[in-house]
Amino acid sequence: MQLDAASLAAHIDHTLLAADASRTRIAQLCAEAMTHGFYSVCVNSAQVPHAAAQLAGSPVKVCAVVGFPLGAGLSAAKAFEAERAIAAGAGEIDMVLNIGWLKDGLLDEVSADIAAVLAACGTVPLKVILETGLLDETQKRQACRICRDLGVAFVKTSTGFGHGGATLDDVRLIRAEVGPEMGVKASGGVRDRATALAMLAAGATRLGTSSGVAIVSGGEGGAGY
Repeated sequence: MQLDAASLAAHIDHTLLAADASRTRIAQLCAEAMTHGFYSVCVNSAQVPHAAAQLAGSPVKVCAVVGFPLGAGLSAAKAFEAERAIAAGAGEIDMVLNIGWLKDGLLDEVSADIAAVLAACGTVPLKVILETGLLDETQKRQACRICRDLGVAFVKTSTGFGHGGATLDDVRLIRAEVGPEMGVKASGGVRDRATALAMLAAGATRLGTSSGVAIVSGGEGGAGY
């Protein structure tokens, strides 16, 4: 797959989720997103008002993570965080599913957890993070089917903070399970153009990365998200 820089940038959620991210660095992230035409900036929910102010009048969206990075909080807390992030200016939500419940086979509970956040999102697209590095193939497929049945917007591979990141095999598996219409987001370890293009060729439609500038300019990013 070959894409020019602008086309590639349109697939990227330019990401800064570090605990010590300053407002200055968030402002820089937003400026980079506007300069390069990234689809969104992806930030922690407390950073949403600042990012939204920086991006006012631009087409770049603000994406907020919810229940991040563990996914182990109360469903009501995740739903509340999503609701308040949207009120503050988030145009997309990336939630972490309850990984422990999934591994225990509590599929109804996993579905209800996601459904609570989906309801809070209303018309705002919801992406569900699987944390594939902690799951076996059966668990990945079960999670994808739950997301497909609920009608979420995207299934996302990883937080980038857990065990492992996106792999081509996982992107292909997710795409096969959710079908051709649902979004697939590859995140964690996507740090150069070759990897980004390979993920898109494997079936991803969005890329979560802190190395967006390096990717669109043909360089290689650092060891971040």
